[in-house]
Formats: sequence, C-alpha cells, structure tokens
Amino acid sequence: QVQLVESGGGLVQAGGSLRLSCAASGGTFSRYVMGWFRQAPGKEREFVASIRWSSGRTYYGDSVKGRFTISRDTAKNTVYLQMNSLKVEDTAVYYCAADRTINVVADIKEYDFWGQGTQVTVSS
Repeated sequence: QVQLVESGGGLVQAGGSLRLSCAASGGTFSRYVMGWFRQAPGKEREFVASIRWSSGRTYYGDSVKGRFTISRDTAKNTVYLQMNSLKVEDTAVYYCAADRTINVVADIKEYDFWGQGTQVTVSS
C-alpha cells in the first residue's frame, strides 16, 4: 500500500521560504504522478504543483508559478516543494498526493493516495 508522509511545514514570515518533503513508500513510483495540494480554512482543496516521476515534467497552479518549485529525488523516493516569496494567502494545510494514472494533474479526483498533511502558516 502506498504511503505518503509530509514534513517541513511551520510558521514563517511573509517573504520567507520553506521546503516541504513527501516521503513515498509501498510502491514503484517510476510511473506515478506526484502532486501537492493545499487547503485553507473554509476553502476547497486546490492544486499547487505536480511532477511526473519518470520524466520530471512539472506543472504549477497559477497562484504559485514563479515562486514554488516541485522536484523529486528518485534515490530517496521523496518529492519536495520549495516555497519562496511566501504570502499570507499561502497559509494552508499542504497535502502530498500520488497516483499512477493521471489525465488531468490538477484534478483532485485523479489522486487515490494522500498524505496526512502539514501545516504552513505565513504571518504578515
């Protein structure tokens, strides 16, 4: 069974940086798409970024383009989300997600496997 464990969340001031990690286990991830989503209080879960494990091709939500970078370390089975120039509106619980067959990488319904989430709080 695929397991995803996020880490790296915390409290940071606006303009600062954080790096989230998602350690994946229980599967052969070479054909997976790995994604990051976030959910702020009272809002729906939204797409942040994703990466195709085999090719390394990346995708980003409009609100984070140019500020966030997704990457993966194939030796460690870990996906990272480097978040720079953080804004107060980036405050949310960030979730790692994965699945083998993804047609629309930004569609939350495409992902079957989810981590427990890690809180990111950006203060003004």
